[in-house]
Amino acid sequence: MKTVILIPARFGSTRFPGKPLTLINGKPMIERVIERAKLTKGADAIYVATDDKRIADVVESAGAFAVMTDSDLPSGTDRINQAAQRIGLNDEDIIINLQGDQPVVDPNTLEQLIELFKNHPGEFEMATLAFQITDAKQIADPNQVKVVFDNQHNALYFSRSTIPHGRDQAEFPVYKHLGIYGYSAGFVNTFAHLPMGRLESLEKLEQLRALENGYKIRIAISGIDSTEVDTPSDVQRAEQTLQLG
Repeated sequence: MKTVILIPARFGSTRFPGKPLTLINGKPMIERVIERAKLTKGADAIYVATDDKRIADVVESAGAFAVMTDSDLPSGTDRINQAAQRIGLNDEDIIINLQGDQPVVDPNTLEQLIELFKNHPGEFEMATLAFQITDAKQIADPNQVKVVFDNQHNALYFSRSTIPHGRDQAEFPVYKHLGIYGYSAGFVNTFAHLPMGRLESLEKLEQLRALENGYKIRIAISGIDSTEVDTPSDVQRAEQTLQLG
């Protein structure tokens, strides 16, 4: 069994076309993501799944492997699944799905997921991360996905709404979901062939498909928040974070 970091990086984007090639402190964003991934202990290889040769060229020059995927795939998970098949991963191989818009991701968070699979084999099908938030505006923001989990840290639900809701205003920790996933190559193939569920369709959260079909998602608590570059206005924030770190 091996562990790979697989980064989906699509050129086309409604809000931010060409995002993977946007310069972050002088380097293409996808190169910055690869640099962070290289610092992760326990990963055997780094692949980028892309539909654009310009991105592939940057990936190869940065010392990672580019995997060409179809441009019309419906989701990032489908891109991951197609790439896993084209790489030739075995069903038991572990994939850490790192988004291509996280140029300041902390390698320790990726290592947390790798350790979960190493230390708890067979206990869950997926793993992901959460970070405790306290800012009221952030908690109420529907773009900040929240997660609740049981005593074994298996996810109970993900929502754009504030969960849990304190009926009597009782203090209770609220956790933001960080969009980095881990799963086996075999499971991501199973997941990609499951039909979209009602909750997934309602919340527009792909991970709910796993919960609706009875699969377990293990939650690791991160002490570090994530910084995604979703729009051009996020670039400066990412550059400042890199300079500080």
